[in-house]
Amino acid sequence: MFESQLIFPLNGWHNHASSLVECPNGDLLVCWFSGSGERTADDVRVLGARRRRGAPRWSQPFLMADTPDYPDCNPVLFIDARRRLWLVWITVLNHRWEGSLLKYRISTDYQRALAPRWTFGEVLHISPDARFVERVESWLKRLEAQGASLPAALRPRLEVYLQTVRQHARDELSRRLGWMTRVPPLIEGERIYLPLYSDGFSFSLVAISDDSGERWRVSGPILGAGAVQPSLLRRRDGTLVAYMRDNGPPPNRVFVAYSRDNGETWTEAEKTNLPNPGSSVAALALRTGEWLLIGNDTEQGRHQLAIWLSEDEGRTWRVARYLERDAPGRGHYAYPCAIQARDSTIHVTYSYALERDDLPCDEQGRPKRSTIKWARFDREWLLGVDA
Repeated sequence: MFESQLIFPLNGWHNHASSLVECPNGDLLVCWFSGSGERTADDVRVLGARRRRGAPRWSQPFLMADTPDYPDCNPVLFIDARRRLWLVWITVLNHRWEGSLLKYRISTDYQRALAPRWTFGEVLHISPDARFVERVESWLKRLEAQGASLPAALRPRLEVYLQTVRQHARDELSRRLGWMTRVPPLIEGERIYLPLYSDGFSFSLVAISDDSGERWRVSGPILGAGAVQPSLLRRRDGTLVAYMRDNGPPPNRVFVAYSRDNGETWTEAEKTNLPNPGSSVAALALRTGEWLLIGNDTEQGRHQLAIWLSEDEGRTWRVARYLERDAPGRGHYAYPCAIQARDSTIHVTYSYALERDDLPCDEQGRPKRSTIKWARFDREWLLGVDA
């Protein structure tokens, strides 16, 4: 079984970075950011849509968050162990990702009306401690020592990166600002692992709560030049595994890192053999024990959106299916979010943008090229035994 649908018609706005949850009543709720750009566009806001249980289509989009005259980006939805709906997102203060402020809203009334009714909202403060600075400095020294073996063309880029990260790590405000969401958290009872990343540092960490978000602390950094937007899974032996986008130097591959102390500290990120063009990935553990990783299986371009399958908890992977497979330069299909519903079907939403010369334009003359797409499938389709 496979079905897919555009959540709303193609339009001239930039619609990107969706997040999806299944509500306790079976409704699906999705959000994304929409506007004339991203961090430099002050009209960007967070929109949402609902698909009622059993309904054939999604609702009209509605407003989820809008800070007037500031861009609101990278929303994440999740439902905690107390059945509260969370929206976590960033407001960009100075048109640079490094100036992003992490915010959240909570709702206990999100199943009756189309749009959730928010009961509480606040800034989620991220405060890496002195150990963060020590670990970053130690890692930078190792990178410096390895720099001599790099190709000459890459050394100036490394020097700039080392200088930038050192400055950020030593400055208290830079350590506390710019941490961003992208991927929903791993939730285990009252414990929440919220993955965060920074474009200023170009690496990641995890915000951890043991009481469903009443109090937060941060893990040690997940160090890797360009290892961002982690998606977390847990192996049966207790190891946490983080799969990440590659924003670093070539070869362009999905990053992976491990934690064996419940997310408090992490190994340095290393590159897998899975290609990645600098684009977000979504990891999902099925109830059958298989793992999925959804992302662009190219080194350049986002024209293919693949579903990798692992039957050994991420030790080996193979491409099982494609959600999109287009020619280079024809479209962008990226930034997936994946969940397994209570009926065991898998739901994926992702950014869907066409690159064509013949697209109709809106009243402002912008090509109608962008939307969010939803797909639903079962394990039989995934494994190719649905005939």
